[in-house]
This record gives sequence, C-alpha cells and structure tokens, in this order.
Amino acid sequence: MSVWDDLDLLLDSPSSLTAKPTTSGTIKEKPGFKASEDAAALQKAIEGIGTTEKTLIEILTQRSNAQRQLISKAYQEATGRALVDDLKGDTSGDFEDALVALVTHPAQLDCQEFIKATKGAGTTDSALIELFAAKSNRQIKSMSEAYLADTGRELSHDLKSEVSSDYGKTLLILVEGKRDESTNVDAAKAKADAKALYEAGEKKWGTDESKFIDVLCHRSVPQLRQTMVEYKSISGKTLQESIESEMSGKLEELLVAIVKCVKSVPAYLAERLYKSMKGLGTTESTLTRIIVGRSEVDLLDIRAEYTKLFGCSLYSAIESDVGGSYGDCLKMICGADD
Repeated sequence: MSVWDDLDLLLDSPSSLTAKPTTSGTIKEKPGFKASEDAAALQKAIEGIGTTEKTLIEILTQRSNAQRQLISKAYQEATGRALVDDLKGDTSGDFEDALVALVTHPAQLDCQEFIKATKGAGTTDSALIELFAAKSNRQIKSMSEAYLADTGRELSHDLKSEVSSDYGKTLLILVEGKRDESTNVDAAKAKADAKALYEAGEKKWGTDESKFIDVLCHRSVPQLRQTMVEYKSISGKTLQESIESEMSGKLEELLVAIVKCVKSVPAYLAERLYKSMKGLGTTESTLTRIIVGRSEVDLLDIRAEYTKLFGCSLYSAIESDVGGSYGDCLKMICGADD
C-alpha cells in the first residue's frame, strides 16, 4: 500500500495548508543578532582575495529571513552596494542561486519562481503545480502581491496567457487563494461530494472533470479529508487512484498534487525532493526552491516524511547527491542528519 492510500491517520493530522506558520522550520531567529556585525563579516568574505564561502554559508543559513533582510540593509548602508548583487558577482551556479534565494523575501522568491516557470519557450508545469498546490491562501496572496509590486501586472492575468483547458482553469482557481479555511466538517456534505465525484468519474463513461476541479479547489482541508474517506468506502478505490485511472496529462498531475497536499504537504514535498535527486542528474532548481523556501515553514516535517518514505535521511541524500559549497549550504539549511 502506498503512503498516499492510508486514510486512517488523515482526519486528525495537522495541515500546512491551513495551519498558521509553525515552529517546524530548521532555521530560527538567531539570539543576540547584530545586523551590522554580520554585514561587516560578509563584506570581508566577499571583498578579500577569493571569496570565503564558509563565512557566507555560516551567516546566511543561520539567520531567519527577517534577519537576513536587516543584514542586506546594513550591507547596503555600509558599502553602497546591494548584497544580492555582490553575491551574484562573487559566486556562481547553484551555490549563487541558493545564496540569492536566502537573501530574498519568501513572497518575492515565490514570485521569481513563478516568473522562471513561465518565461521562455514552454512553461515548467511541474514547478507551477508545486508552487500553487502546496501553498496556503495566505502564501498565494503574498506571492500575488509581490508579483503586482514587481511587474505592475496581475499574476492571474499573466498565468492565463500561459495555460489552457481544464488544467489552466484549475490553476487559475488555486491562484485566487479562496480555499475554504473553516475547520468544521459537514459529514453529510462529505458523503454527497464523494458520491458526486464517484458519479462524475468511476461510474460514468467519460469523466466530468469540472466536478473534481470544483470540489478539490474550494473545500477546506478537513472537509476534503472526510470526503476522501467517504469516497473510498463508496468506490473501493482512493480518490487519487480514481484520478490516476480517469485522467491524464497535466490535469491529472495537478489534481493528484492537490490530493497529496490535502493529505500532507510535507510528504508531497519530500517526494518532490526525492524525485529531484533520483536517477541521472539533479534538478537543483527544485532542491533549492523547496529547501530554502520551506526552511522556516515545515522543513523539519519534510525531513521526517523523507526518512519515513525513502528509508534514508534527507541530509544523507543531499550529501550523496550534491557537493561543493552548494551541497554544504543545503546541508546547513537542512540541519541534522536524522
């Protein structure tokens, strides 16, 4: 049985889609922090002969994002230059990307990831799906506000020109960030939704995708979890299995991601990390986005799920997959070897 089929534990477990920011991050505020001292140490590390990568890693991975914003401000005041520009000028490749991500505000980072996923020829759908399926209403709203401030345009407007069909329609609903956030569960409604989904999919010839889209994008997490339990008792299959057998392509990938995130965002992201390191080559952009982006949200939970799902620690997976300063940086953010 796959980890995604175990519905028994579901109803009582917390959810990062609706929970307030938690203490499950690996990076915390550093006590006794002095922005000017850190800025001076970074300046010395950057301006000396050769860059002292170790200092950059030690400072930037051991301060909270709010503290890193203050360091950037102090650095600009002391040198007249933007810290992010000096990091770009002094480091390169994946290590540069990780450091730049660390000194970027979280909503701004999401906004940049969205731009990266949609610019150029073709759209990076897997990154788009992860960006919107794994985010709470609050995070989506912050990303949209950062995008508007940055580009002068509505994020939903620019997304609309990139995506189409039911897949596009689903993403655009998620981008509205209007998932119901109540914690009350209406058992009768869960039964009715489960029945409607069964009749829209397994039970009929052809699938009524709009029913799946409506229920999965709008209901609260506790409500959807109850619906999934009801669905399994009606159809004998999990909702995920039905989506996988009834749909295909990007819509299937997106709806499965939503179902997985309703169950457990940390488990979904652990799986994304595993896939980014499995096989030939590593998808460094995914590694950096998740490890930096979730470092103050739920990286401890992601680590625990990673060990549970794949039988080895996230730390050891990073260690065997990426080296150099980039690997050292990710391992420092990851924290302990579970």
